[in-house]
This record gives sequence, structure tokens and C-alpha cells, in this order.
Amino acid sequence: MKKFLILISLLSITLVSYSQAKVELGLKGGLNMAKISSDESAVDLSNKTGYHFGVYGLIKVASIGIQPEILYSTKGTEVSVASLSQDFSQEYSYLDIPVMLKLYTIAGLNVQAGPQFGMLLSTSGKNPDGTSISKSDFKDSDVSAAFGLGWDAPFGLNVTARYILGLSDISSDGTTENKNRMFQLSLGYKLFGLGK
Repeated sequence: MKKFLILISLLSITLVSYSQAKVELGLKGGLNMAKISSDESAVDLSNKTGYHFGVYGLIKVASIGIQPEILYSTKGTEVSVASLSQDFSQEYSYLDIPVMLKLYTIAGLNVQAGPQFGMLLSTSGKNPDGTSISKSDFKDSDVSAAFGLGWDAPFGLNVTARYILGLSDISSDGTTENKNRMFQLSLGYKLFGLGK
């Protein structure tokens, strides 16, 4: 009987939560300002402009939301080698999957944090020695932590600013440690929504 009452209680809580939940699906895209953080002292690495676009889902109950996303994202860095008096550019494209916890305050403003999982799709550009980079020079996956601020505006629009801190070494050579760093500005639009 006790187990039955616990089960009924859990089902009731679930139904109440579901009835108060807001669910939406939308599109988003925007600007990336990316660079690589490296322990290689012979090169100077600076920001490279890129972009991202994809889809998001949101499940919100009261003032807490969970927002998973699937994004195509271009990252990279500008490389300057003083000894060669030359600059190079490197670009990497990723399929990124952030899963953000959103804490809502007032008027749609929210604070966001969560993990981001990335899968390397392609690379282009040059190494500091002038040779072309190869996808095999990098690991297939990347793990990051994302932090941001957002505003769910009226008429289905939302704006987000995030900083993405790479936690894993993306180089496969084992001699240098390179990590992705990125500031991201996004504009989203709700296509579909249920609930309040």
C-alpha cells in the first residue's frame, strides 16, 4: 500500500508539472567570435569571426527551463608567427549540442549555464609552418562549458549572449594543448509552442 501511495504521489506531481510546463521549438543563429587557447609560445593566436545556426527546444516549468540545441558552428583562430612575419587562418566546423539550464528572473530575462558537446565536421587553413591543416590533426569531439545571459522577448523572439569555455584538448598530436574559446551572440525565433 505504501508503494502504491508513493507511485500515485509521483504520478500526480508529474501531471501537475506537465500541466504547468511550457514547450517550444525554434530556430536560432548568429555570430561567433572564436579563438584557440594554446600552450604553444611561438605563435600568437587571435579571434576569428564565424557563425552558427540550428534548432532549439525549450521545456520550462515555473522559472526553470532546459534548452537543448543542435547547431552547425564555425570556429577557429587567426595565427601569427613572428619568426615568419606571416599570418595564417584556421577554421573548424562543428556540430555542437549545448544543453542549457535557464533560470528566469523578470520580464523574460534569464541566466544560462550548461555543457556543450561538439563533433568536428571539417577543417581548413594552415599550420604555423605553412602546411595545410588536416582533420586528422584534431580530435573528433570537444567538450565545453557554456555560460550566458538571455532575453525571451515578445512575439517569439529571443536573444542570447554566451561564453563557451573549451574543457578538452582538441589537438591529436599530444605535444601541444589547444582548447576552443568562443563568444557567441544569437537571435532565435519560436516556430511552435505549447503551454503558458
